[in-house]
Amino acid sequence: MADETGAAAPNLGEPQRPKGRIGRVFSGSRELVRIVRRDPEHVAERLTLYAADRLGQSSSEWAQATRSARPDTPRAQLAEELRTQSAQIARIDGAIAGTPFLLALAPGYLTYLWQETRMMLRTAALYDRDPRQLQTGAEMLALRGVHPNVETAQAALAVVRETGRPARPTERRSLRTWVHSVYVLLVFGGFMAPSAAQPQTGVWARVRAVLSVALGTAIWATTWVLPVTFMIAMAWGCETHTRQLGRRALVFYGGEEATVNAAVALADRRRDRGHDKRAILRGVALFASVVIPIGFIALVIHVRNTAGFSWLVAFGSLVALSLVLATAVISNRR
Repeated sequence: MADETGAAAPNLGEPQRPKGRIGRVFSGSRELVRIVRRDPEHVAERLTLYAADRLGQSSSEWAQATRSARPDTPRAQLAEELRTQSAQIARIDGAIAGTPFLLALAPGYLTYLWQETRMMLRTAALYDRDPRQLQTGAEMLALRGVHPNVETAQAALAVVRETGRPARPTERRSLRTWVHSVYVLLVFGGFMAPSAAQPQTGVWARVRAVLSVALGTAIWATTWVLPVTFMIAMAWGCETHTRQLGRRALVFYGGEEATVNAAVALADRRRDRGHDKRAILRGVALFASVVIPIGFIALVIHVRNTAGFSWLVAFGSLVALSLVLATAVISNRR
């Protein structure tokens, strides 16, 4: 027997085995992937509404239990601890998403987004906001930069919610639609500037879609040549954005700024204590992961000059191209 999503319905007459952590991660990731596949045009709004539905009640219960257990602890300290813990989890999810294995990439990145959303919902709940309200979801989208303000985000969420659960697609979406969906997910996760979330039309939009697919394929190919470099870069990027996003939520819900845009501006000017030291250590690790391939390229150049073209020279050219792409990706992160 199947439900409306097409998935097999559980047999209520048999005891259900509780899923382990890994099982829950992949089960949740499959549901998120299904949402993205069915409505890529509104991927950010769908993920936000889905998270509010699945995590809203538990976030309120967590906030109430935490404040009851530690009544003398300031809310800002509780939110800061939550932000730090979420950043540590994001570091692991980012490292998984940076591997060259497609099987791990989607669950890793979507789990990273899920943890960030949980952090924001719990932060809002700590300050007596209802995580299930549409306005809270709109504030989250504005804090992420997917929408320019809360009003625009709330209007978009209201439209999507009124349409109900997305149906199974009956026809293929265009390449441009999927590329824009990926752009929105990257803005959602902090890997692209907010301007990339705005839809574009015309010839340039089609050209950009084709170029984006080609570049994305090339970048993924480089992860096979420089897997450690990309794992470090993704872990660094995901952790950094989670800290930044948590700081924005803390500034906004803590009442330091009255508007989302002002909270974003203030939070982005701040830095974590010890941030510079961590940045230096990660920079050293990233540098070391690149130095070895560069040394290999130098060896290949020497071999080419002495022995001519060979398979080693061809592989060295691929490594060199990978370094160029990796550097471009890292340098273009906002």
